[in-house]
Order: sequence, then structure tokens, then C-alpha cells
Amino acid sequence: MIQYLRLFFFIGVFGVLSFSCNFRNGGIPANEKPASYNNEQYRPQYHFSPDSAWMNDPNGMFFLDGEYHLFYQYYPDSTVWGPMHWGHAVSKDMIKWQHLPVALYPDSLGYIFSGSAVVDTKNSSGLGTIQNPPVVAIYTYHNPVLEKKGSNVFQNQGIAYSTDKGRTWVKYPGNPVLKNPGIRDFRDPKVIWHNATNKWIMILAVQDRVHIYSSPDLLDWRFESEFGKGIGAHGGVWECPDLFEIKVTNGDNSKWVMFVSINPGGPDGGSATQYFTGDFDGHKFIPDNTNEKWVDRGRDNYAGVTWSNIPESDGRRLFIGWMSNWDYANVVPTIKWRSATTVPREISLLKDGKEYILYSNPVQELVSLRNKVYRPFKEPQKLEGDMEINTDSISMMQCEMVIDFNLIGSAADSIGIILENNLKEQLVIGYTGKQKQIFVDRTRSGRSDFSGKFAGISSSAYEAGDKLKFRILMDASSSELFVDNGKLVMTNLVFPTESYIKLKVFSKGEVTLENAVFYSLKSIWQQ
Repeated sequence: MIQYLRLFFFIGVFGVLSFSCNFRNGGIPANEKPASYNNEQYRPQYHFSPDSAWMNDPNGMFFLDGEYHLFYQYYPDSTVWGPMHWGHAVSKDMIKWQHLPVALYPDSLGYIFSGSAVVDTKNSSGLGTIQNPPVVAIYTYHNPVLEKKGSNVFQNQGIAYSTDKGRTWVKYPGNPVLKNPGIRDFRDPKVIWHNATNKWIMILAVQDRVHIYSSPDLLDWRFESEFGKGIGAHGGVWECPDLFEIKVTNGDNSKWVMFVSINPGGPDGGSATQYFTGDFDGHKFIPDNTNEKWVDRGRDNYAGVTWSNIPESDGRRLFIGWMSNWDYANVVPTIKWRSATTVPREISLLKDGKEYILYSNPVQELVSLRNKVYRPFKEPQKLEGDMEINTDSISMMQCEMVIDFNLIGSAADSIGIILENNLKEQLVIGYTGKQKQIFVDRTRSGRSDFSGKFAGISSSAYEAGDKLKFRILMDASSSELFVDNGKLVMTNLVFPTESYIKLKVFSKGEVTLENAVFYSLKSIWQQ
């Protein structure tokens, strides 16, 4: 396909349909945009977002020859969801991104829904060579014509391959490689290599469960097992699964982790991602327990998956999610673009008693954006009631803050921070000792008129120890809270009418504010 055409045609089961597909950026680095680029009020300054139009799920992330590739669900002709393409960006550090042309367009088999990509280093598919192995993308074809007709086979799995490091793609002429057996929701393939069985493994979302397939070559797939019936959360359709093995940080063993996104059915409404730990032998996944846990207890981290082909010398499990919620994703008050990703995160697994707990933290590369540092006090402060903190010249809308509370001997009922603007709009982040909950309250945080489901409180059960550490990333229209080095994470969008300019800490009862550090963060678009 010639990617520079502004018009293309779907021929076949769709008849003749035309869509305007504007060429996007042509590979111009984001940080070479004009000074006015990305200055829209709610545009994130250090999170990835499309240059314009609609974006949702991250797809097909892989690492190759010093580059992190990020693909994503993309509709270039509107700021609301439409016929899905795969948008594309690359980065050398997961922080500063370069927009590339659209990678995959819809065709006669359907829209290009979510999926994954792998580097076929052994050329098992035969789509490249041993000297130049292919990158193979596996995705869901979604056929809207068959869907409209009431068919149950409108979603099938196809592949495309690249032999030039992901710059251009050729769709496999034998698509689909995995046909739908008659199930309406049959999508979002995540593929990994399984060393023990010397096969590719695909985990696929199938209504309210996942199916697991195996293949020697990425072309011919065999059903192995299913997982999820009566297990975990079932308030909505299962989507965007992931399956990976990870070493236990505080142990000498490894475990397998399965991510499954669900919509609706999140713990605070709408979209969320649950996870399970267990064992996997290349055929079946056996969970440690049947209770769901949540990757992120905020409202706005969905469909996140992990990068493939990260070198063993690196050893990290790297994750990124879509920073939105289907309850209001199509109507948030942005103008030329819609949606962003979370910051890339490193995933780790720790054993806590009899359970394995997922930890998430911003990747270490984010530190490179720290510009100015400010410490408002040198000694611990006794706190009871509200206390405004001078943040110097650091913008509350583009910063990182680290706040440590010492709870030893404290009987405080609730503690936390308040971000506020001149209109008295407030974002409140805190912990209640009585209820043992972490919460983020955006009831009066700013604009919420676009959806009756936006304003409210996100909360999660949590029992703090002697100390409580908040690390908060604020960026124009989002807050990401990492509690106690990532043991709990809460991601929430926020749309203040005016920028927050005041920071208060509060305590109902006496507590010690042990430390506070603020960092201004540089924009990835205008460096």
C-alpha cells in the first residue's frame, strides 16, 4: 500500500468505500514541531499522544535495534472512535517519541483492531530470512458489514510482516490465519515465544474468558485451552490479554502473570485491567487463586500490555496503557486530539505472605525529564489540619512530586494533598486510616459536564505501615499516583478549568510530614 495517498478504497465485502487518510508527520520528530505544537490546554507534555485525531489501545509494542516501537488503535479522520488503523511511533528511550506514518490500514477483510507484534528471530514464519528476520504483527480483523448483518464470525486474526524494522508492512496473502469458530467477541491476540515447548503462544480474548493457542510458525494455530470461566471479574467483555513470565523480586522463583482488561466491570466503573498470577506449561494456565486483582485502581488505565523482545541484558518487563475509560473516552474536552498513554512503567512481582502482588513504577528513563528540583523544608514537619506548601516556580500541571508521611504514633484519620486553582476546583489525593483506603477525589476537580460518569471518587483498600509514600505525576490533564514504590497505582484524568496553582497537605489528626520534593519536568514536544 502506498502510504502517501490521501484517499484509499476498500474493495470486496465492503463494496467501494472511501476514506480520507491524511498523511501524518512523515516521521518528523515530535520535538521539532513548531513552538505552538501541542499547546492545547489539556495536551500532555510528557505522555505520548497522537499529533491529532483519535487514539485508544496500545498495540504491537516491540524493541529492535535500539528502538522502542509503539503502535496504537488510531482513527485519523476524527476525534471519536471510527474505522481502526494502527498508528505508529518510535523512541530510543520510551520518553521522547517520533511519529511515523500509519502502519496498517483497514482493507476488504475489515478494520485493524488490537493485537501484538513479535520479532521472528528464527524466521519460523518464512516471511523473512535468517539474516534479516521479519517482525510479524498479529491483529484482529473486524468486519463491520458482517457485524451489521448479525453474523457471529466478523472477527478473525490476521498477520502482517515487516523486513525493514517496522517501517513498512505487507499483509499476509493467506489471511486470516485464525478463523472465527462462531463467537462474536474473538479478538486482541497477544503472542509470545515459549521456550519450553519451542512454540509461539497466542492468548486471545473470547467473550468472558481467554483462549490459548500454539503455533510453530505464526501461520498455523492449534487450540490448547481456555481460562476464565467463573474466575475473576465478569462485569463486562474480556479484552486485550497479555501473558508473560517474570522473576519474583523478593524470591528465587518465577511466576506467570496474565493481564485481562474488562469493560464494563472495573472496580470504580467502566474500564479496568485485572491480573492473575500462576503457572503455565505451554498448554494451560493454572492460577494461584481465583480472585481478581487490579493492575491500576484508578479510572483511567485500560488495555495496557507489555513490550516484546526486550533484551535479556535489560531484563525489565515494560508496560504502557491507554489513559482513558470507555465511560467517557469519546467526549473528554480535548479539541484536535483525543487520548494519551500512561507513562511507560516497569512491572515487578513481589511475594507478600501467600500472595504475589504486582508493583508498577515509571521507567527510570523518565528521570531524564527532571529540570528543576525544589525541597520546601529541610526538617520533618508536624502536621495537623491544612498547610499550604510553597512549590516555588514549579508548575503543578507539569511536575513530579514525592511526599512522605511518617505514621508512627499517629492517630490521624485521613491524610493527603489538595491541588487547587483560583476557582476553588480541587483534586484531592489521600489515605484514610479508619477505612484503610487510598482515594483520589475528582468530585470538584474541574470540568465534568461532558459526562455524568466522570466526577467521583476512586478508592482502593490499602493498609499503610509506619510510613506512606506518595509519588505523583501531574501532566496537564492527568494524575498518576504511585503508592509505596508502586505497590498500588491509581491513574486518573482531570480537567481543571484553570491550572492548579496551590498545593496543600492535610491531616485530620497529627502526623509527621517527613519529606517533600518537587521536580519540574521538561516537555517532550518542545525541547
